[in-house]
Amino acid sequence: MATPSGLIRALHRGTLGQNMVVDRIFSGIQPTGTPHLGNYLGAIQNWVNLQEECSSVLYSIMDMHSFTMPKEPAVLRQNILDTTAAVLACGIDPKKCFLFRQSLVPEHAELAWILGCLTNVPRLLRLPQWKMKRASQNNEGTVGLLTYPVLQAADILLYKSTHVPVGEDQVLHLELAQDIAQHFNKKYGEFFPVPKAILSTTKKIKSLRDPTVKMSKSDPQKLATVNIADSPDEIVLKFRKAVTDFTSEVTYDPAGRPGVSNLVSIHAAVTGLSIEEVVRQSAGLDTAHYKMVVAESVIQKFAPIRNEIKKLQEDKSHLIKVLEDGAEKAKELATPIYQEIRRLVGFQ
Repeated sequence: MATPSGLIRALHRGTLGQNMVVDRIFSGIQPTGTPHLGNYLGAIQNWVNLQEECSSVLYSIMDMHSFTMPKEPAVLRQNILDTTAAVLACGIDPKKCFLFRQSLVPEHAELAWILGCLTNVPRLLRLPQWKMKRASQNNEGTVGLLTYPVLQAADILLYKSTHVPVGEDQVLHLELAQDIAQHFNKKYGEFFPVPKAILSTTKKIKSLRDPTVKMSKSDPQKLATVNIADSPDEIVLKFRKAVTDFTSEVTYDPAGRPGVSNLVSIHAAVTGLSIEEVVRQSAGLDTAHYKMVVAESVIQKFAPIRNEIKKLQEDKSHLIKVLEDGAEKAKELATPIYQEIRRLVGFQ
């Protein structure tokens, strides 16, 4: 099953080629509202390509995961709809994949309990996300924050998924899912496929205000993150204020010049050009002018998506129906698998 050249690679083989059958792909996105530039380039763009190439693809709006950092109910409801509108506007087609809301399929949580009983606490305590996010909760941390990687494993394994598109910061969580699958198989017999990672080849998009950290929706600096629904004026302002350095030429040196290199990565990703071609085309430009070139490329890339998001947001009933229809299809797939799990562990 071929994929667009250079787009993705499977960790265990190096490529996703015709000599490997992809049975089922699962991935998800937390409903934080309209995604940002890094979400699009690192995940959603790959989702769109994968739904064209693979016959069984599930994408979930991960509302249960988002509850590890609880929000006001009205805000969460709106974020779910805004995220749904955004992924649809970016090209996700419910006719080519299952797009659904995680909490509408209760088997996710039920399987997470079973898998949690097979997972030891020290393993979870070693995960870097626990240490990092616990700090944001006054070093206390909730049970949900500690155990959400087990829920991630349940999300994947509930559908017997074989491949998972992930960012580099989620690889350890996928390794946990792999270990849980193998432990379950050893205890109850071969049942789960051990899921493999699909990593995007897009360079990680960094904050425009601090290019040593990745772009994030939660960044307190408003100019640090470009949202895909930002207006052209907002995009221009954010790139104009992007942190670079005192050297005027455009080069690609992530270690020595992280700010300019981040702009080059963004420019290459939104235009489809290679890093080398972007640098070659930018010869003679100083960084101030180059920032505006990148801003214009981003504006052109997201103009049709931005317009489609606005259109979709006006029809909430359509968005709700898309998620409900997708959940029904996901439940049809999950129910027989989960019933067999219940039988294997002795619940029935």
